[in-house]
Amino acid sequence: MDHFLYRDGALFAEDVAVADIAAEVGTPFYVYSTATLLRHFRLFDAALEGMDHLVCYAMKANSNQAVLRTLAQAGAGMDVVSGGEYQRARAAGVPGERIVFSGVGKTQAEIRTALEGGIRQFNVESEPEMAVLDATARALGKVAPITIRVNPDVDAKTHAKIATGKSENKFGIPIARAREVYRMAAAMPGLEVVGIDVHIGSQLTDLEPYALAYGKVAELTEALRADGHVIRRLDLGGGLGIPYERSNADPPLPSDYGALVKRTLGHLGCEIEIEPGRLIAGNAGLMVSEVIYVKSGEGRDFLILDGAMNDLIRPAMYDAWHDIIPVVEPAAGVERAPIDVVGPVCESGDTFARQRMMPPLLAGDLVAFRSAGAYGAVMSSEYNSRPLIPEVLVHGDQFAVIRRRPTFDEMINRDTIPEWL
Repeated sequence: MDHFLYRDGALFAEDVAVADIAAEVGTPFYVYSTATLLRHFRLFDAALEGMDHLVCYAMKANSNQAVLRTLAQAGAGMDVVSGGEYQRARAAGVPGERIVFSGVGKTQAEIRTALEGGIRQFNVESEPEMAVLDATARALGKVAPITIRVNPDVDAKTHAKIATGKSENKFGIPIARAREVYRMAAAMPGLEVVGIDVHIGSQLTDLEPYALAYGKVAELTEALRADGHVIRRLDLGGGLGIPYERSNADPPLPSDYGALVKRTLGHLGCEIEIEPGRLIAGNAGLMVSEVIYVKSGEGRDFLILDGAMNDLIRPAMYDAWHDIIPVVEPAAGVERAPIDVVGPVCESGDTFARQRMMPPLLAGDLVAFRSAGAYGAVMSSEYNSRPLIPEVLVHGDQFAVIRRRPTFDEMINRDTIPEWL
């Protein structure tokens, strides 16, 4: 469910007409719904009711500070994967004890920043990282709380580029070596082992891979406790999918996921952490774009937009589907025809949809890409010297620009020309 609905033939974001935002801000732009962000966070929080738990929003999905503060004020922790994300979380008002630091390539500088600023835990991904973390913590006179990420070799049945739990992926310690690595960690005075971490991938639409992975985590918990380790926290990652294509069957609900967690891990008495990102932010956002031209080609027509692959790269990178709808609701029964929806960048990859069935549209019409709140703005770039597009947050009948569009002068003046030129 989201809060982007037609009213009297016009698309609204909560109680604000999308066309009104476009008139003030210009296109293209992202718009996020506060009500949808909060609803989805609370669904996860309620799904784990009865268990000691913390829902840590995966910032990589959407790291705008207004989004972070909205969720933090509702009680969310944060899952960060870089020093920059850590600094963003702190700037948004999130205390260090509610921040989990994940990622396979934490640098010593990033580790130091988090240790000095406060951290809930580091999710350690390798023995070399563990050694650097131990040495850095001891040099600062601190002890770093850690979980160790285990790779359970479970096929998440998702896109190859967002699968993280198979043996050939770069993430985590092979689960077969976990007891050995935990023994190493226990011997390092700069570390405090607090639990286990696992994350098998993103955009999962089936609970079975979770069941397999969590079953292995339960067995490992018992084995590590038998070895003398205090395992009091299980970080289960995120990855639950969203319905990008509305005509397809819906993925499992957070309540289904929560029931699975309780069934497979509830008997262990551990605090549970989960790290959803896409399901919280994905359907909470639209990208809105204007039609520049409608072009007739050889055997196919093209809808050319002012939004491009640098603004929303998922279709070019993952062949990802986004529903594309007109901002003015089409008349009932209007005939639709296949058309390629493309952007202005000089690459064939700048294609959002091929032969998509769309109602008639003209230059100047507005369209909205649904489910664009996650991995949209955060993955955007200034390719072709196109400015980063604005982000807008709606709250009831109010809206605010939470990232403005830079001017061309601002973009150009970031460059420095050497004195010999």
